[in-house]
Formats: sequence, C-alpha cells, structure tokens
Amino acid sequence: MGKPPKKKNLADKVRKTKTSTEIKNNPFEVKINRKKFDILGRKSKHDVGLPGVSRSKAINKRKETLLKEYKTKDKANKFIDKRFGEYDTKMDPEEKILQRFSMERQRTQDKKDMYNLNEEEELTHYGQSLSEMEKLNDMVDSDDDADEKGVLSAELTASHFGGGGLLRKKTQGEKDNGGNQRAKSRQELIEELILKSKQEKRERQNQKEESQVLTEKLDQDWKSIQGLLAHKNAPKADRLEEEDKPKLDEYDMMVRELGFEMKAQPSEKMKTPEEVAREERERLQKLEADRLRRMMGDVVEDCTKTQAHMSADDLNDGFILDGDEKPTLAYQDGKWNINKEGAKIEGDEDEGGGEGESGEEESGGEEEEEGSGEDSHSDLDSEQESEGGEEEEEEEGEKDEVPATKSQLSEEERKAQAEAAKGELPYTFKAPESYSDLKGLLQGHPADHQCIILARTQKCNHPSLAVGNKLKLQKLFGFLLEYVGELASRSPPELSTIDKMITQLYGLCQLFPEAASKAMQTTLVDSAHRMEEILEVKGRAAFPQLDMLIYLKITALLFPTSDFRHPVTTPALLYISQALTKCPVMSLEDVTSGLVLCCLAVEYVSFSKRFCPELINFLLGVLHLAVQDKTSTGYSVVPPFRQNGKVSDLLVLSDPESSQTWSKKTLPLSATQTLTLTTDLDTDHYRLSAVATCMDLLKHCSSLYRELTSYSHIFQPITTLLSKHLPIKTYPAALQVSGTVVSSKDNLVRLPWANVAYKITSRGNTKEEREKERLNHKYKKEFKGALREIRKDTRFLAREKLNEVMGRDAERKRKVKELFGSLATQEGEWKALKRRKNSRH
Repeated sequence: MGKPPKKKNLADKVRKTKTSTEIKNNPFEVKINRKKFDILGRKSKHDVGLPGVSRSKAINKRKETLLKEYKTKDKANKFIDKRFGEYDTKMDPEEKILQRFSMERQRTQDKKDMYNLNEEEELTHYGQSLSEMEKLNDMVDSDDDADEKGVLSAELTASHFGGGGLLRKKTQGEKDNGGNQRAKSRQELIEELILKSKQEKRERQNQKEESQVLTEKLDQDWKSIQGLLAHKNAPKADRLEEEDKPKLDEYDMMVRELGFEMKAQPSEKMKTPEEVAREERERLQKLEADRLRRMMGDVVEDCTKTQAHMSADDLNDGFILDGDEKPTLAYQDGKWNINKEGAKIEGDEDEGGGEGESGEEESGGEEEEEGSGEDSHSDLDSEQESEGGEEEEEEEGEKDEVPATKSQLSEEERKAQAEAAKGELPYTFKAPESYSDLKGLLQGHPADHQCIILARTQKCNHPSLAVGNKLKLQKLFGFLLEYVGELASRSPPELSTIDKMITQLYGLCQLFPEAASKAMQTTLVDSAHRMEEILEVKGRAAFPQLDMLIYLKITALLFPTSDFRHPVTTPALLYISQALTKCPVMSLEDVTSGLVLCCLAVEYVSFSKRFCPELINFLLGVLHLAVQDKTSTGYSVVPPFRQNGKVSDLLVLSDPESSQTWSKKTLPLSATQTLTLTTDLDTDHYRLSAVATCMDLLKHCSSLYRELTSYSHIFQPITTLLSKHLPIKTYPAALQVSGTVVSSKDNLVRLPWANVAYKITSRGNTKEEREKERLNHKYKKEFKGALREIRKDTRFLAREKLNEVMGRDAERKRKVKELFGSLATQEGEWKALKRRKNSRH
C-alpha cells in the first residue's frame, strides 16, 4: 500500500526538475550576437549563451591565464627536454636512438673504469710514465765532484761485487819469458782500474775547465754586441708582446698613483647635540671665570702656547734665542746700554745708575726667590719696559720724571686689565624670568652685542643641560617677540636691530615649534580681536601698526606658507585679507600700509598660488586713486575705496611736470607711521613711487594667476583702468613700460566657454581633422576598455589573494584547534592518572 505513493512522489520530483531545467534553458533568453565578417587579428565578441555566461567565461579565461601566471610568479621551475637531437629536425629517429645509446654506454663505461687499474692505461707521475720510471735508465750526467761521489764504474763494480768473475777472465796480459801470455794478477787489475778511473776523472776536469773558459769568453763577446742586437735577436713572441702591450692612459696612471697615496685617517666621532651644548657651556664658563679674575686684578696665564714634543734622542740643536725680537741689556761705565735691532740707546749716568742699582737689587731678589728654577727673564723684561717708558718720556720732553718701577707698572697694567675686563660682555647669562629682565639684559647694548647675549643665553641654558631650561627658553621666545614689537614701535623704528633678532627667533622656533606657534597665535588673535572691537564700535578700523606688520613678516619667515591649512599662517592670511577689506584709506600712510600688506599677501600665496581677491581689489583701488576723471569708468571699486570723494584723489599728481625729476625708490617702512613731506614736489614723487610699487605687484599677480581659467575676467577691470583712464602718458618712461606690460592683451586668455564654442564651430572642417578626431575617439575608447579590463583583472587577483589568505587562516585555526584538543586530552588523561595514584595511596 505504501509503494504507489512513493512512485507518485518520485514522478512529481522528476517532472518538477525537468520543468526547472526547461525554464533555465528558455530559448527566448538566449543571447545571440551575430557577426557579419571574420576579421583576422580581432578578438571575437559574438558569443552565444544565456545571461551571465559571458561573465563565467571571462572568469574561466582569467583562471586559465592570469591565475596561472600569478601562481608561477617568482618561480623558475621548468621541464626542459635535454635529450640529444630532440630539437634537431634533420636527424632520423633511429639515428637519434643510436647516438643516445652510444653516449649512455660511454658515460657508464667512464664511471666504471675510473678506478679500474687492470686496464691497459698508461699511468703517469708528474708527467712521466711509471713504466719508464721503473726501468731506472736515468743517466746521471754531471761534471761536479760532489755529484760523482758514490758513483762507481761498471768494471769496478763487477770486479768487487761480481764474485771475482772479471779477475778469472782470461785477458791479454804480458808475455812471459817463454813468449806465452800470462794472466794478470788481482793486484795488477786493481791498480789498472785505479789508474783508469783517475785518468777519466782528470779528463773530465780538464774538459770542464775548458768549457768554463769558453763560456766566459762567449759571455764577454755577447755583452759587447748585446746592445746592438737586443731588439733584432729578441724572440718574435716577446717582440709581439712588447708591440701589443698598450700604453697606460691618464686614468690608469691616476689609479696607480691613488693606490700609493696615504689612506685617510679615521676622524673623530660625531658629537651629539647634548655633548656640543655641554662643551659650549663649559667653554663659556671658563671664559667668564678668566674675565672675573682679570676684573679682580689676578694675572691670567696664557695657556694657548703648548710645548712642542721632544723625543728622547733629540740633541736640541734647533734652539734659537729670540735675539732679534728682544732687546739686550748691558751695563758699562755706569750707563745702561739697550740694543734693539742694532740701535744703541744711552741714558743719563745718574738715572742709569739709580736704575742699575734698583735693577741689580731686583734681579738679585728674583734669583734668590727662584733658586735653581727656570729663568723667565722677567727682570730684563721689566727693565726693558721701564727703559721703553723712559724713551717715551724723553721724546715728550719729560726728562726730569723718574720712570715707573716694576711694581708700579704692574699695578697700572692690572688696573687697565681690570677696566678692559669690565668693558667686556659676560660669557654666561641666566635665562630671563620676565620681559623686564630681558629688556634690562639687552638695553644699552648695540645690535651685535644683543645678538651675542641672546646666543650665549641659549648656549648656557640648553634644554639638555638641566630640567627647567626648556621652559625658560620657551618663555624667552615670547619675551623676544614682545621686544621686537617694542623696537618697531619706537620713533624712529630700529629696523636693523630687528633684522638681526630674526636669526635668534628662528633658532628658538626650530627648537620649540609648538611654543613658537602658540606665542605667534596669541599675538595674531589679540590683534584681530582688537580690530573687531573697533569695527563694532566705530564701523571702521585703522590699518595695522608697524609692529603688527613686522609680526606678519616674521610669521612668513618662521612658518610654511604653502600648506593648505596651517595653525599660524592661515590666520595670518585671514588677518591680512580682513585689513585690506575693512580698513579705509584716508592718507598716504594708509596707502603705504596697504601696499605693505599686499606685498605680504603675495609672499603668502606665492608657493600655493592661492587666489586672494582682496589683493586684486586693493591694487585696483590704489590705481583708482591716481585717476583724475572718475565720472564715467568702465569698472567699479569695492570697499574700502570709494568711487568719488575727498580721499579718492590721494595719488593724483598736483603738477605733471614733477614726473620728469622722479627716480624710482622703494617705500620706507617708517612711512606707515609718520610721513614727512615738506613740498608738493616731494609729495608727487612719493605718489609716483606708490604707483610704481602697485605696478610691480600687479606684474607678480599676473604671472602668479596666469594659469587660472578666469584670468581675463579677473584682470579685465585693471586692464580697462590702465588703458583708458590712468594718465600713463604723463608718467615717467619706466611707469609707462610697466603699465603697457600689465595691460597688454597678450596676457589675457580666452574664456572657457569661448574655447568650447570655437571647437564646436570648427569641428570636422577638413578630411585630416575628421580622421584625427576619429582616431582620437577610437584611442579614448580603447583606452577606457583597457582600463576596465585592468580593473577587472585587479579585482580578480585581489579575490584570489583573499581566498588564499582565508584558506591559510582556516588551516591554521584547524591545526591550532587540533593541537588544543590533543593537549586537553593529554591533560585529562594526566589528571585521571593522578587521581588514580592518589586514590591508591
């Protein structure tokens, strides 16, 4: 009863699966891309398949190509068939097999016979055959007596060691009385052998002497003609080597010379900043101690002279007395004679006698005090000094006065030395705790001495020398900044001193950038708040004073101005923009202050090329002040300038003839505070200088903003003013040239929409242009397609790398889990075993 329902369910499943397959393979969803022609070299994109099939094909294609390249990356494993003749198409297969078989047999045979000594191979020793060496056929051919020792002739050997066979032989001997031959006795044979050996030895000796004489004669003859035949008789190979031997060029000679030069000696190791600061402080402390001793009158010995090194075997023969430099002292006939450079100076007998006695007493006292010590000739020096003083007195006509003694002269020297030491700057300084301390430390000193005081203060209070020095020097930056503002506020301002103080500010800023930025931020914020308060109360504010202008300049020197956003320079640029917009121009001093701010704004944006509209508007307003007729202008000015009014003619010349005597000069910074112009001619000259400065700033702005798309729109009002309204023809030639350059039409560029309209109207005029546009369009299309494929390849590789990393991590986790499981099992077994042992006990 249960089987039929099961079959029914199975049929339903089959029917359902078939229906789903038919739905998936719906012919209406099959995408067919037909191609008309087969083009050689072009990839076919006309595939047939269901939606999503092309993507799977692309992935499979990347797996077959890109993935394989990625997996074989940085791997040099290759299977190369190195069998003989494998890549030679000219050889037959049978010939390849026979050649490989013979080479294999030869290789194995060589390996087997490497240590086989039974084969008929010739063994050698030092290049000689062992079979020939075993025959012992070496003949010793030497004429020396020393080599003949122990060498016996064959007859002598046979007679002594042959068992007497030679003596038993029948030889032709002397005949007896009967005429019969008789054999020689043994004694006779021995004597005969001895005589024969001596004769041979004598002959060899004579032959050796004769050969030696001939050799010496030949050597002498050869030496006489060797010089003539040296080159001709030289072997051909040697001559070729000499001819082929290249000559050394300059580089090779220099390399060989460098090889013989002395190598560089090791230098001292680099010192850390802490070590340098410590040594500098010690040096200043030592100099300060010497200065204080000189102030107290103590003699400071000069330790700069060092004794030259003398070896143990030095004979001291290079000793030379300084006779030319020091005068000699002599006493003769009651007079002192001092010779210096050949001159003899004689004093009076009475004065000389008195001096002689005193000199003798002093010299005797010194000899008693010094004893056997080194004689420094101090008594002679003192007498020479006294005589020198006497000579000066004689020249001045004061012959009646008695010259000063040694003790009196030393006292005078001591006083002069103390006064000179008091006039010197101290070498060590304490860091000032307040602004009044810094002011008292620097006040009364010239600018150079003030820089020296600040430099010594930094060296004596370096942060690496003590814990609290860092905070002291950080405060010093703020005090010094305040001191610079006070110098700028004086009348007249001490600009030269400020210029030298900037170096000290820069050094402190490099040591403590955060503290320096906070101090400068505080100064800028306070000035900005004061300006905002004045604007709220009065509606207008005066231009910044000279101290604030100098602070803005110092900011540009100490901190980077090219950053997009900086905690110091960005507020400073905003402050400059606010001053150029909110501060009205009421006098020539205000014009000068505004031009100074424009110069600072150009310096701030010169690297970043950031557009500053307040700068352009202010320069346009300054030029508007020089326009005479302001009724109909093709431009408009913005605050703080007015189109018409009392102060709108500040730069209009009172006399056009004054431009003939004008010479270009820079505007002084002191003119921002007070400007003293006594005559109308001076006023006109100053107005021309202001216009010239404005022209120069416009040149900088024109070169700075030339790359902007709205360049022509920005400078259009200025060009209109210069070309139509400004009386350039009445100005000097230099200003006329500047105005022409700024207002030139070549500096203007087309607007973006004008360029687009021009391109649209001129598209496809000629066949070459249309072909060029078609190629450009095709290039862009292919370029985009290549970028798209590269991005897909990159994503594919990224997915594969991620899968590899995840696979490695999963494998590692699995192994770690197995290890922890095995360790847990071992731990459980060990605990169970331990419990069993404890239960047994």
